Amino acid sequence: MKEIVIAFRSWQEARHFIQQQNLLRGVLWPGILYSLFAVIGLILFVISSNDAVSWMSATLGIEQWLQKERSEWLSFLFVMNGMMLRLVLLLFYFALFKNLILVVGAPAFAYLSEKTEALLENNQHRFYWDVVWKDAQRGIRLAIKNTGLEALYFGGLILLALIPVAGWITPLIGLLMQGYYFGFAMLDYSFARSQLTPSQSAVFCSHHKGLAIGNGLLFFAMHLFVLLAPAYAIIAATFSVRQIKKV
Repeated sequence: MKEIVIAFRSWQEARHFIQQQNLLRGVLWPGILYSLFAVIGLILFVISSNDAVSWMSATLGIEQWLQKERSEWLSFLFVMNGMMLRLVLLLFYFALFKNLILVVGAPAFAYLSEKTEALLENNQHRFYWDVVWKDAQRGIRLAIKNTGLEALYFGGLILLALIPVAGWITPLIGLLMQGYYFGFAMLDYSFARSQLTPSQSAVFCSHHKGLAIGNGLLFFAMHLFVLLAPAYAIIAATFSVRQIKKV
């Protein structure tokens, strides 16, 4: 819980930091790219999610069975499961979309994280492409690895979502998992500058899940202001790591 509070505070500090350092213009351009991908992803989800749920229902013969049983209680249970399944599919689509953004935007995230830390330490920020690209490559590898892991876990959640009552908790599990992996990706840029290896970074996040989940959940909340969500996340992650170092 303490780490989630640190993550929440970091987002508030990121807001003040962006205003004080006049970074609003610099954080908008990666946000515009993110928003374009978000719109495309949403359109694809709306088109295909209903087809996916209908295909599963037809394959399992659920609708025919319900018509045969004529039970309002059973119908209610499976309507709820259909809603949960759609939510899990939405989160899965978002996971794929999010990791695509982490790959495409890796150079921008690496640069912004580096610049934030330099400003916080009152150092003059010097741009070196080789340094930024090295951190960006690490971010790309992590995003690709996490895509595989999330796809595996979401496969299990989709199956669990088909089970009445027990499947109703799957959207919450999916949301927390998404928050963790996104927060992990944002925090890793700071860990790279601290000379932590990818495996050490993974161990740190596994021991400080609240920090990663808190950052990721606030990233979801920031979609009310979608243009600013990615930049806020990377700046807030930089603040979070500095706070943890002080503890």
